[in-house]
Amino acid sequence: MAHTPDSSDAGFGSEDWRPARETRSQQAWRPGMKKKRRSIQALFASSVLCLEAIVLFFLGMTIFGLNRAEDHAVWFIVGYSLLAVVAVLTCAIIRKPAGIAVGWLLQLVLVLSGFWEYSMFVIGPLFALAWWYAVVKGRRMDVENRERDRLQAEWEAEHGA
Repeated sequence: MAHTPDSSDAGFGSEDWRPARETRSQQAWRPGMKKKRRSIQALFASSVLCLEAIVLFFLGMTIFGLNRAEDHAVWFIVGYSLLAVVAVLTCAIIRKPAGIAVGWLLQLVLVLSGFWEYSMFVIGPLFALAWWYAVVKGRRMDVENRERDRLQAEWEAEHGA
């Protein structure tokens, strides 16, 4: 015998199998709703930024270690650690033009870091290339997905799916 809702049921969203804490999108979900597509550009760019944050932190430690006899050596580790935090926080605004601009500035800092640690003249441009790919190819893939979704919606409307 199937369960029939009665007055004691609190209604949709209060089922016993649901977790106690849900995100806003989980709370707003209703049966039959289509899932919103995530941005591939944001995913790619955030991945690059998180990897750069690791590199920036360890670069600061490296430059500090190479210059620890200098009075200003501590500023390398502080500065590069702050840049690593900025890289991670930029992931939160990556869908906005400001997020992309901050990402490009971080690429510039990474390349110019080669003046303190020469290996960054190789690593920096490689990360800049990865960033360019993430921004350009990710945007192109997002456009293709929006077009595919539009054509799918048209087809479903035409065929009653």
